[in-house]
Amino acid sequence: MKVIIRKDSSEASLWAAHYIAEKIKAKAARTDEPFVLGLCTGSTPLETYAELVRMVKAGELSFKNVISFNMDEYVGLPVEHPESYHSFMYTNLFNHIDEPEENIHILNGNAIDVEAECAEYERQIQLAGGFDLFLGGVGEDGHIAFNEPFSSLQSRTRAVTLTYDTRAVNSRFFGNDINQVPKLALTVGVATVLDSREVVILAFGHKKARALKDAIEGPISHYCTLSGLQNHPAGTIVCDELSVGELKVDSYRYFKAVEAAEA
Repeated sequence: MKVIIRKDSSEASLWAAHYIAEKIKAKAARTDEPFVLGLCTGSTPLETYAELVRMVKAGELSFKNVISFNMDEYVGLPVEHPESYHSFMYTNLFNHIDEPEENIHILNGNAIDVEAECAEYERQIQLAGGFDLFLGGVGEDGHIAFNEPFSSLQSRTRAVTLTYDTRAVNSRFFGNDINQVPKLALTVGVATVLDSREVVILAFGHKKARALKDAIEGPISHYCTLSGLQNHPAGTIVCDELSVGELKVDSYRYFKAVEAAEA
């Protein structure tokens, strides 16, 4: 596991955007196969998406040969609802880049048969060749995607019940009314994410400090699903100074030293 620590969320977001861009361009330089990218939602990736949009508009990057899959979606929320993850992704990324519409995949939270929808999503990921890189965030309790604490580390795309804590955190997007936050969601599984050839997780702010401590220094456990990244051969956490406030000093120094040595 690598941990990239930047002064603030803006610097960390730019690092992540340029890292993703370089990976897309590097694959394009050696093969015609598409780059398969996992994407997340929420406030955390906004600056990363903004920089990717800037690069596309400046002609520095193209998504024409990128296939993307989003990690989750609420169940029962209309696609056109401003807080659906469909709306979020088109508003903040897809409407501004050159990724073909047919290459965009987002779980259908209004599917009549959600089990079939989840199984088909997994099949489409495999047909695309699996993820080259999965960009994710982490919840305050250490969850990735909507894999809440005590989700199996072998889990796959499925319907889940959201915890009160997750709904409370997300209520800020619903007028601070937790009753407006859906109780169910569809999500890729922990194993779906960890099957990616690379995983990049963004974590910003002091509210993520305990989650990072558990994920980086704690045991691999379904209590903190991000901790599964410890077993990944190419897992990277990109974070700011506030989010690493609970790490041991020696851990902090180690990650800083590794990055400096590789620069």
